[in-house]
Amino acid sequence: MTIDALRSLKRLGVMAVSAAALSLAAGDLLTPAHAADVEPVMIRIVGDHSPTPHPAAIAEEFMKQRIQEEIPGSEVRIFTAGALYTIPEAVEAMGEGNLEMAWGQFGKTAQIDPYMSVVNGPMLLTTPGAMNELDNFETVKMLAERFKEQHGIKMFGTAHLSMFMGVGAGKRLLQPADLKGMKIRSMGPAENAALQAWGANPTTMAFGDVPPALETGVIDGLLTSLGGWNSVKDQASFFTLAGINGIVGDYYWVGASQIWWDSLNEDQQRIIEDIMVNEVLPFQKQVNWCNDKRVIDRFGTEDPSKPGIYLASADEQKALAEALGDATSEWVKSNTPDDANQWVDKFAEEARAASEAHPIGSSELEKTDCAAIQPWFDRYVN
Repeated sequence: MTIDALRSLKRLGVMAVSAAALSLAAGDLLTPAHAADVEPVMIRIVGDHSPTPHPAAIAEEFMKQRIQEEIPGSEVRIFTAGALYTIPEAVEAMGEGNLEMAWGQFGKTAQIDPYMSVVNGPMLLTTPGAMNELDNFETVKMLAERFKEQHGIKMFGTAHLSMFMGVGAGKRLLQPADLKGMKIRSMGPAENAALQAWGANPTTMAFGDVPPALETGVIDGLLTSLGGWNSVKDQASFFTLAGINGIVGDYYWVGASQIWWDSLNEDQQRIIEDIMVNEVLPFQKQVNWCNDKRVIDRFGTEDPSKPGIYLASADEQKALAEALGDATSEWVKSNTPDDANQWVDKFAEEARAASEAHPIGSSELEKTDCAAIQPWFDRYVN
């Protein structure tokens, strides 16, 4: 690795993350900077996203490498696509001390705690810079405190689903009329309201169940990220976007069981938290950004009649927005305690303010050197 490369990575603000990424790709071994007497840890982390090269799964592989480097002898086991627990099951297991960590989604967590749906909804956070502000929102801080008090979960922070969440199917679903009567996989109850507003029949389903459901016709299409669509594009070759978060607005939370966390000593906690907050989460956002770019570059189309990823025009997006109305926020309010209503409105206010304050093109994330990230994709893509 050259000095110029290191300087370039440092300008991204994630020097330690990207240096580790490139070293792994090159087959190098880093010299761990750890206290020799730190006791090893065993971590099982659960996610309901598809395996690598999904960007969340790549970030988990990076987390595994970094923890095993910094605390030699540690074991990190990664379970994707609901292989060990669904997200609601993972929340319960963490609260009981039977699972160490999860890479969850707020929307899926709403199945066990309706408050978690207050940060859901399309057409709210509409720029990369706004999404990067999530951890500073009062709404998210409230949910982090609730995670701790109600579920015994320590939240390290938030991560990005694909910025271009969309709808995939065997034909183009672009207008509300196209969705009418279609059985569409939803990621959580808040998305059901949007799908119903557009005339579809939503079916909440873990991602691991999606491929066979598409094959057998149990569902006609799905809401998912670009990373998720990339793994089912043979079954759902048409994928429609309506701008950033135009179809779905949902985000990852990454957390640990408080019972497990409290069992660790100070050195273990310090090393793991530093890795998660200062390396893994920033790295995940970069990988997610670069994955969106590379998938759109490869599969994008300007002709909606052809398979591939199609970005709806401003008029087409407007038609979806008008059909949606306030269906999502009204559903969330009707399915949460009355004192959650203020947080639904608060999140919408914070999201729109952040989108205005951080317009497209203003975020450092958009300047990510994806060539520096590419070795991670090369590692997992044939």
